[in-house]
Amino acid sequence: MKTDKKSKKRREELVLEGLGVAPGVAIGPAHVREAGDLQVPEYQIPSSRVKAEKARLGDAIDKALRQVGKLKAKALGIHGLAAEELGYLLEAHLQMLNSSRLVGGIERRIDSDRRNAESAVRAEISAIAQEFEAMEDSYLSARAEDVREVGHRILRCLTDAAYHGFGGLEKGSIVIAEEISPADTALMDPRRIGGFACVLGGAEGHTAIMARSLGMPAVVGVPDLLPTVRSGDQLIVDGSNGLVIVNPTARRLAGYERRLKDMAREARVLARLRDVPAETRDGQRITLQVNMELPRELEQTVETGAEGIGLLRTEFMYMNRADLPGEEEQYEALAKIVKAMRGSPVTVRTLDVGGEKLATSLGEHLGEAANPALGLRAIRLSLKEPKLLRPQLAAMLRAGALGPLRILLPMITTPGEIRAVRKELEKTARRLTRRGLAIADPLPPVGVMIEVPGAALAADSLAQSADFFAIGTNDLTMYTLAIDRGEEQVAHLFNPLHPAVLRLIQFTVEAALRARIPVSVCGEIAGDPRFTALLLGLGVRELSMTAKALPRVKSRILSIDMHAAGRRAMMIMEQVDSGRIAALLDDFNETAS
Repeated sequence: MKTDKKSKKRREELVLEGLGVAPGVAIGPAHVREAGDLQVPEYQIPSSRVKAEKARLGDAIDKALRQVGKLKAKALGIHGLAAEELGYLLEAHLQMLNSSRLVGGIERRIDSDRRNAESAVRAEISAIAQEFEAMEDSYLSARAEDVREVGHRILRCLTDAAYHGFGGLEKGSIVIAEEISPADTALMDPRRIGGFACVLGGAEGHTAIMARSLGMPAVVGVPDLLPTVRSGDQLIVDGSNGLVIVNPTARRLAGYERRLKDMAREARVLARLRDVPAETRDGQRITLQVNMELPRELEQTVETGAEGIGLLRTEFMYMNRADLPGEEEQYEALAKIVKAMRGSPVTVRTLDVGGEKLATSLGEHLGEAANPALGLRAIRLSLKEPKLLRPQLAAMLRAGALGPLRILLPMITTPGEIRAVRKELEKTARRLTRRGLAIADPLPPVGVMIEVPGAALAADSLAQSADFFAIGTNDLTMYTLAIDRGEEQVAHLFNPLHPAVLRLIQFTVEAALRARIPVSVCGEIAGDPRFTALLLGLGVRELSMTAKALPRVKSRILSIDMHAAGRRAMMIMEQVDSGRIAALLDDFNETAS
């Protein structure tokens, strides 16, 4: 029987390939996140809303069809044991989503019962699944599971705000799901969750960034994951090589366990560098700071010996909630972080959303956009909606009274945007003073993210209005090359070593030096030791990265001769070919320092 065949396959080792987005290895039991965990609203609707509910249902089914179609296209490249079952499963899902019985049944329930779409979907799916379960043929009876999975997909498309905790899982569990959202990642405690793997996702999505920040191995884009893995299966997630190994053989398991021990040994060696100054062989001091996504990273940040927080993202305060955080709530969160850093600077970035749907509490403010990455986002959104910006600035000003704090503005392209924020900052300061509250005195420095080509090319003029620069190389590369790393068709073309990107970094650094303002790099290449000598050679003296990456970068800095790095950087800047640039850089890293 088919069920027995599936069980037999699951006992064998199976290696699934995907995209490794957070390096490292995790070994543990699988926790398959069932869509049945979705908490969806169910309520009565007036007759005047029937048409709107049907339209919502239609949009959700269209979205579900696109998702399955995309998975099916991916499945064409799959070989091995899972291919047959995956093809069958996706085809069955397409047939059900196109079924006039299923869609018609849901619409009739909206019409006759005056129920919202989610409620009608749940009721209709339950009725159909029960019909299958009542069949005597065991194969047909088992199809009830497929029906429920299709229903869950429609529900997920109808409601994208269903977040679930992971607190009750066995320690070291590996989460398996169709999709892991940034909000899901925010709920994962790396002390309890070993890693995760999912069907959807890309390398540059916020989920991937957060996984790297948390040091949690992760693999995304594994289309045959859900039909293959069952809760309780032993898994290895190899985030460095983009592999998910189901029920590994004893030999392979032993190999990965040795690798984990080697990694732990290396981490202990690097940990000894905690109190060693980040200084090149010829005495050039480099400032190393940490990027923080979530408050839970604070302890790890302090443990690394970082000289401050170079980028504190504030989006965490807007996640997993329907309302906006107020001034007091934001102040308390920032105050805790500033106090914990004990005099080391904390650079707080104002809200940076809009490129992807990150914060549900901002729904009405974000609106719809054909191309959200180029639309109302980041500082543009904050300036358009003062009720978002003012509480943030007030919280920052108050937290700045407790320790050194800098304000960083994302997506800046003109000096006028900086001046507009400064004007709001001064008004907010006066208002807080009238309330008798302590604020930073003098007002905190205001810096800008250099993350679009226009900002880099206008760096000289921006430097007249900004107190410091932070180069965001991820977005700078994306906007310069017009490549979204989350888009698998072009992801392989994403390359921060492209001559155009390096020119913009060089131009920005030189503009900052001319204006005598600090400049740091806080993009992903700041935490990659492969790029360290190049950035130092270009004149960068401040780097901000994930806490996990800092010890390796410090180790690399200790081996670098600044004069040699400068000469190699100039040689690289004379090149016009990315491949030649990469070769020159690799040669320097391997043979010189």
